[in-house]
Amino acid sequence: MPTVVYRTATSLDGFIADRRHSLDWLFAVDPEDAPSPEQFLAGVGALVEGSTTYEWVLRETDVLSRPAAWQEFYGQRPTFVFTSRELVVPDGADVRFVHGPVEHAMPAIRDAAGERDIWVVGGGDLAAQFADAGLLDRVELSVAPVALAAGAPVLPRRIEADRLSLVSAERRGQFAELVYRIATNPRSA
Repeated sequence: MPTVVYRTATSLDGFIADRRHSLDWLFAVDPEDAPSPEQFLAGVGALVEGSTTYEWVLRETDVLSRPAAWQEFYGQRPTFVFTSRELVVPDGADVRFVHGPVEHAMPAIRDAAGERDIWVVGGGDLAAQFADAGLLDRVELSVAPVALAAGAPVLPRRIEADRLSLVSAERRGQFAELVYRIATNPRSA
């Protein structure tokens, strides 16, 4: 069964985007020795993201006018976007729009991922919904050397220490890479 992984970059004070939904702060950090997505993506069979994350990708990577850019990063992996709206899809991209609770969409997501992992790209609230449903297995954070004071929280839920186990902590240039295993919420099981 595939592992469900929430992998994201975060500020030192726990935000994945600033107040303006910008990631400029992240790209200002020297990327030398920063975590590389290629090795992680090799083990990913399907991606999951919320509409805000999806729209950010469309806007910031210009994949609508350069559809090849989508393939360069995501490849042929299906991307499930949780939304209640109709959104555009880059030519050649396997984007599947889903509605409703995450647990209702999981059979299709697992089927699409096959034996490979499911990457919850973002945002934090969507990752929290997976955690609430007992469907999030691991949290991987690349902590950048910046404090934002406000913005979109990395995981806007209270998750107690009895559910989190530190798997690893590594220095990657200016980033600290933290990996936690997350146990099923006993109240949701």
